[in-house]
Amino acid sequence: MNEHDYLKLDNQLCFTLYACSRAISRMYRPFLDELGLTYPQYLVLLALWEQQESSVKQLSEILDLDSGTLTPMLKRMEAAGLLQRQRSSKDERVVMVRIAQKGLDLREQALCIPKTLFQSSGMTVEQLEALQAQVKQMMGSINDGYIKNNP
Repeated sequence: MNEHDYLKLDNQLCFTLYACSRAISRMYRPFLDELGLTYPQYLVLLALWEQQESSVKQLSEILDLDSGTLTPMLKRMEAAGLLQRQRSSKDERVVMVRIAQKGLDLREQALCIPKTLFQSSGMTVEQLEALQAQVKQMMGSINDGYIKNNP
């Protein structure tokens, strides 16, 4: 590959990942619409299905969303009966988020989402797991390098 080939769109990993992410989001949309969820709301539920309860700060870190984005979304989800927010009794600065029964009830209905991705991918479970591990490793390296270079 010559030096200018690195600037071709087809050779940009960032574009490939971006386009893949958009394709997955398009595939998820009908399922999420049926559940009455946006993709970021689905991510919040995924985190709460694992932990049942989390602080807003922990959710922000897990989902890589700033509190200015997360807080209004959590308020809408609370209004929809999917979760409950409450100030911590130990530290009133901390807002805890707990999944509500209505949010738990969506878990079974959401099982079709990752199954559809798996079926649509044309990849084996092992291939998908390896790809995810590689992307996570790359993301960690990039984040570590960014933090090191931007204190």
